[in-house]
Amino acid sequence: MDFLNSYIGLIPVTMAQSLIYAFVATGIMLPFRILSFPDLTSEGAFPLGGCVCGVLLSIGVDPLLAMTVAAMAGFAAGCTTAFVHLRFGINTLLAGILVMTMLYSINLRIMGRSNIALFNYENIFSNIHPDLNFDYTMKIPFLAALIGIVVLGFFWFFKTEKGVGVRAVGANPEMAEAQGINIWTATIGGVGIASALSAFGGALLVQSQGFADVNMGFGILINGLAALIIGEAIIGRNSVLRQLLAPVVGAMVYYQLVSFCLALGLPPSDLKLATGAFVLIMLALPTLKKGKAGAVRPEKLRE
Repeated sequence: MDFLNSYIGLIPVTMAQSLIYAFVATGIMLPFRILSFPDLTSEGAFPLGGCVCGVLLSIGVDPLLAMTVAAMAGFAAGCTTAFVHLRFGINTLLAGILVMTMLYSINLRIMGRSNIALFNYENIFSNIHPDLNFDYTMKIPFLAALIGIVVLGFFWFFKTEKGVGVRAVGANPEMAEAQGINIWTATIGGVGIASALSAFGGALLVQSQGFADVNMGFGILINGLAALIIGEAIIGRNSVLRQLLAPVVGAMVYYQLVSFCLALGLPPSDLKLATGAFVLIMLALPTLKKGKAGAVRPEKLRE
């Protein structure tokens, strides 16, 4: 009974967290699935958005403007990663690591210290309603509406001619270029928007938790990938809408799994182990269902 009460008590908190981290999971999905551009910039863009927003809030800037600037900073980080890859031919993962590493120092420069407390400053939640900071029954619908607008916006865009062009770049860049689609514009813009989403999620989180910290992005990439994989395992990704919904659904399931583990009394230090095992099981299920027929033969591995 204590376990059940603990779990129920954690649901509102982790549900609100999951809707914030859904922005990051969506930002990871866009380059990874739509553009076939494996990118690690999100781990640097997420704290970048939080640090920029935190500093601006601390000097009295309007929260909405602070979040906009934070998203623009994330957009610039993503564009930098894509440009480094396209201009210098550096592997996408390595380009993301380079930008992510540099962003840590940039975040320290922006804040001038490792963290900033924001409890006494106005934020987007308090501007909408004074109780929104503390009442999760109000915060959850607000966050759900925000991520819903993002999903619907991308769904509409990917049905347009430009959106189809972006998807074509990810599916077959040579064919897309032959059709007159600008590979550079689609790639740089797509990766930039993805990082802007991650930065926007960071800006939301610092306002929700009441402080900004340069280390707030540690492990966020793994969490986002786990959410994406879980979401795709649950609802699939054989259509644009399913692909857009997968990171949102996955984020909600992932953080409810975190609630479940915490309610069981699992130490926070073991959460990564538990969630990693869960993701591994989700990935292995299709092969396990097929049995030995789905396993890769040794001679195939040698090839």
